[in-house]
Amino acid sequence: MTGGTQGIGHATALAFRDLGANVTVTGTRAAASAYEGDFAGLSYVKANMAEKADIAALGAGLSTLDVLVNNAGMASENEYDLANFEAVIAVNLNAVMDVCLRCHPLLKVAGGSIVNVGSLASFLALRETPAYNASKAGILGLTRALADKWAPDGIRVNMVAPGFIETRMTAPMRRDANYESRMLKAIPMRRWGQPEEVAEPIVFLASPGAAYITGQSLAMDGGLMLR
Repeated sequence: MTGGTQGIGHATALAFRDLGANVTVTGTRAAASAYEGDFAGLSYVKANMAEKADIAALGAGLSTLDVLVNNAGMASENEYDLANFEAVIAVNLNAVMDVCLRCHPLLKVAGGSIVNVGSLASFLALRETPAYNASKAGILGLTRALADKWAPDGIRVNMVAPGFIETRMTAPMRRDANYESRMLKAIPMRRWGQPEEVAEPIVFLASPGAAYITGQSLAMDGGLMLR
């Protein structure tokens, strides 16, 4: 799993671990001990998804693989700056394709599954973050293309699309009481989602229970897209 040190990624890693899986997570810091949270039973690999060499080393270090969860992602303060735009695309989209290609041989042997973490931004416009928006829309298209291409290899590829989830990335939104109030009014369930509520559907899509599901996207948004 890429980006398994906090939020949705960490909750997903723990969910797989608690089911008995051998789970490897990536992060950008030197060691798992540099993060808060429960890393017992998890393997940690330092890998910056902005660095091609790190991605290459990550792929080369795997000997078997049943499930790949592409969760690592970022946003930038000013994505209308071209350098920032390109940096977000590199991590959120290009790196996902790189990891998928490197893991394809192992997943083919295992008859494995890929679950990509998209966003409601895969479907909706976020005018202040064009790179994040474009990258997550790209993840939707990539998920469909890889699902079609790799189905004969026995590899399933699906995507989850979280809405407003209570994570570090969304902390600034929660600190702005006026913004949060307006946002919650747009969500029929009137609350933030929790990382664990995204983790469980990821586990399902990776499981034998989803054996006939591929190329699909599952929104977890408290009903926001109904608006």
